[in-house]
Amino acid sequence: MVVQRYLTKPYLIDGFKFDLRLYVLVNGISPLRVYLWNDGLARFATVPYETPNSKNMSNLFMHLTNYAINKDSEDFLQDENDESKGSKRSYTSVLKMMREAHGDASVDLM
Repeated sequence: MVVQRYLTKPYLIDGFKFDLRLYVLVNGISPLRVYLWNDGLARFATVPYETPNSKNMSNLFMHLTNYAINKDSEDFLQDENDESKGSKRSYTSVLKMMREAHGDASVDLM
């Protein structure tokens, strides 16, 4: 199942919109038992984000983070040597960047 919600003021990293793909296993309903994998993916748009308007609304590379779309962008960056750069990054590298920017307590609360 995909769970998502549109945010009108998204949190940006390096000026880019991104999404997180986290993997969970629901092992039971009553009682509810959910296991979260300790890593996942962060998928980035390939054009820096601007508030949507009539001129940029059709720029899929700016507003969507889907790999299937952004892999065709001339700005798609695949950096296999550094998981903290590129259009596809590890969840743990994003958390590390957020901890450096906002502190452990804020990221733990999130």
